[in-house]
Amino acid sequence: MSQPQNYIPQAASERIARLSQSVNQGSFTSDLSVDEFFLLHEIGFDPLGYVMGTSIYHVGIQIARWGKSQELNVLTSAMYNARELAMARMRTEAASLGADGIVGVNLRINQYAWGQDVLEFIAEGTAVKCRDNPGSLRVADGGPFTSDLSGQGFFNLIHMGHVPVALVLGTCVYHVAHQSAMQVLKQSLRNQEIMQFTEAVYTARELAMQRMQFEADRYGAHGVVGVRVIVKNHVWGAHATEFLAIGTAVKDIQAPPPDTRVQFTLPLTSGAIGGISSVAYL
Repeated sequence: MSQPQNYIPQAASERIARLSQSVNQGSFTSDLSVDEFFLLHEIGFDPLGYVMGTSIYHVGIQIARWGKSQELNVLTSAMYNARELAMARMRTEAASLGADGIVGVNLRINQYAWGQDVLEFIAEGTAVKCRDNPGSLRVADGGPFTSDLSGQGFFNLIHMGHVPVALVLGTCVYHVAHQSAMQVLKQSLRNQEIMQFTEAVYTARELAMQRMQFEADRYGAHGVVGVRVIVKNHVWGAHATEFLAIGTAVKDIQAPPPDTRVQFTLPLTSGAIGGISSVAYL
């Protein structure tokens, strides 16, 4: 029986209850580094707790013509829905703590010995709350924003007068057509582009990007930062690949930035030459 998006297992509910009690006592858990914790504190955000959502999902059977490049709609739907379930449950945990947002969101997939077509989708991050104006950055549904930006990225975004809205994604599982024996033989004799592969990869990436952009538009975002396209082959064989476009949708709020000054520093250690390895905020 399928569970609603905001379903939280009993063990997770008990952990959230313990976290809520710890927050009331002034303690928290997080996956923030010391630098990230410092930066969030400087711009008026306090971590509340480490939150997560998970969904163990069975990927259904896909029927397709293997001699034709095409999207595998059953698999695309499965990958998207499973991530949405994990994200929604993570947000439910954060909302239970009274959070305004979740920073440093990480999406990952685990495979177990239960079968190739069973995958665990996990979303995790640190729930945070605005110290001076709680509730001001929550999204239209009243829940917390989500962002995969690091603490440093979140700090810089706020300084630029922007706020995160949601972690947006687009996915496309695409089958690249098998080549005939004659095609393989012809291309083995000379250097040449394999056009059916090139066109298939272009198409799949564009579909993923368009869907990510559609999500951002739906949230009323002004842009998407930190965009990346991740290409992975999970369990479907050599010719079927998932293209995942992901980034943080942001809005321009034209707010004055926090009153902080920035100074870049270099540690006197080997390996630090040639780049900035740490930042001090004064």
